[in-house]
Order: sequence, then structure tokens, then C-alpha cells
Amino acid sequence: MKIGRITCLTVAVVLLLSALTGCGGSDDRRIIRIGHNQSTEHPTHIGLTAFAEYIEENLGDKYVVEVYPSELLGSQTDMVQLTQTGAIDFCVASNAILETFSKNYEIFNLPYLFASEEAYHAVMDDETITDKLFKSTEKAGFEAVTWLDAGTRNFYTVKTPIESPADLKGLKIRVQQSPTNVEMMRLLGGSATPMGFGDVYTALQSNIIDGAENNELALTNNGHGDVCKYYSYDMHQMVPDILIGNYNFLSQLSPEERAIFDEGFDIVNRVEREEWTKAVEAAKDKAANEQGVEFLYPDQEPFVEACMPLHETVLQNNPEIQPIYDAIQEYNEMYGQ
Repeated sequence: MKIGRITCLTVAVVLLLSALTGCGGSDDRRIIRIGHNQSTEHPTHIGLTAFAEYIEENLGDKYVVEVYPSELLGSQTDMVQLTQTGAIDFCVASNAILETFSKNYEIFNLPYLFASEEAYHAVMDDETITDKLFKSTEKAGFEAVTWLDAGTRNFYTVKTPIESPADLKGLKIRVQQSPTNVEMMRLLGGSATPMGFGDVYTALQSNIIDGAENNELALTNNGHGDVCKYYSYDMHQMVPDILIGNYNFLSQLSPEERAIFDEGFDIVNRVEREEWTKAVEAAKDKAANEQGVEFLYPDQEPFVEACMPLHETVLQNNPEIQPIYDAIQEYNEMYGQ
């Protein structure tokens, strides 16, 4: 798969300007470039900035870390490819993109996989579960180094409050462009309408769709709460974003350097999660008090029961993820709602 010509030119210009202005001519420190698709106010950027500061504090005689937000280095797909080749060193990738390199990532797209946010966090923090998965893309030229919280995905609608699967009947709901999400909507009785995220606001405003599904930040950061007045916590998905690094770069670090980088990855995770909690609280406050959004808390069990056939189908088609699935169920028993 080739990166688009325009994207290549954009990246070339950005990297050239960085080379000319980022360091003095006599500075022979290695520049580490990290790309992501969020704004500078987003928890992802704040976490990566903390990582950059930590690396420069401890290895500043050798490395300079540059963080590029807002798709300055291209789309997520472009950045993954650039990380593969080593043109950049790290990027934040969606689970859906990584699924194209390792089918095992599809487990996180399963609806109602986690019984609670506590179970979700416990699973993602358990290296006996994630380590093999994170390293499964080494042959593709990169490995996952940590995960980032993207919250819970829930339904939000313009006119109809969603308090049971029956309320979704006949509604056109925007979903991510994946077969799993389309099948989820079919099982729940709604009509899946896959489309790019940038088109959602206009589609809601013009009644092309009746609602969408995403985390709370979509209500405020993207203005969806100006149109949608009901947000229902069915918690159908908890899908992490993943920070990936170029495999050759990581494998060439000395043991001492790798230990510092690993601590830096832990800092990214910790800071991003702390900032995510703050961002969600702020988004809920704004949505409720400024946009007039009503938050609903339906019984999750009918939604879960409706989607169980999808679990069975995915596990049958990809038996390699069964051990991961079983380990997740153990955490669900410990941290169930």
C-alpha cells in the first residue's frame, strides 16, 4: 500500500523544516518524531508531551523528541506506514488499523466485551494478556509500546432516548466503518450507517442519520451535543488507542536506554488516562449544562444478550483469540458492574 503523493510531500516538508529549525547545525542528537491525529489540548497530546519531556530529561544528550499533533504527518494510516519504514519513530494508531496487521486486535471491537471500565483497565494493564498481542506486529516493522484510554462508546440520538434495544428499531445510527459494528447494529435492531467521523455533524443536523455512537468528548469537541439531546450509557465498546514504535529503532536501543523508554511509555499511559478522566468530566458538565444533553443509564443486560451471537461468530472464525477472551472473562467476574 503506497502513501498518497500529497501526504508524502507534506511529510517531507514538515521533516525538512524540522531538520532546519529543530536543532542547531552542530547538534548531532537523534531526532525522535511522534505523530498523532488529535489537537494539542487532547489527553493524547498531553501524555506524549510528558513522554518527550521525560526522555529529554534523561537522555537529552542523545535524543530530541518532537511531537506532531493534528495529522501534521498524515492520516493514522499514513503514520502507521511511516512508522513501519522508520521515516518517523512512533505514532498513535487506532485498533481498527492495527487489525489489518494482526487479526488478534479484532477482539477489542467486540461489543460488550468488558463488564466495566475497571475490567477494561485491568485487562489492558495485564502484560500477560497484552504482551503477545503488542509484539504480534514485529514482522510488519513495528510493535505496540503502550495503550491509551479512549473511554467508552455509547449511543447518542437527536430525538429518541435509547433505554433498551427496542428503542433503536428503525433508527439510522452512524457507526465506524467495520463489519463488526454493522453486525452489532443489526443484532440490536437498528440500521447501521457507516461514514467518516468528519461527516457526522452535518448528517445529524440534516436528519440523514438519527444518532451516532462515541465517547462523551464527541458531544463537546465535535459539537454533536448541539444536535443530539440524549446520551445513553449502554457502554457497548471500550476500544483502546495504541502507541506503536518502529521495531528497528526500539531493538537498537541499549538495555539502559530501553529501560528509560519503557518508563516513558508508562508515563504516557498514566498521564493520558489522568487527563482523559478530567476531559470526560468537563465534557459531561458542558453537555448537560450548556448543550442541554440528558444522560441516560439503561439496563445493559438486554443489549449484551442481543450481541452474544457476534461473540460466538468471531471466536469461531478466529480461535487464536480464545485465550485472550477467556482471560478477559476472568476480569469481568472480578470487576463486573
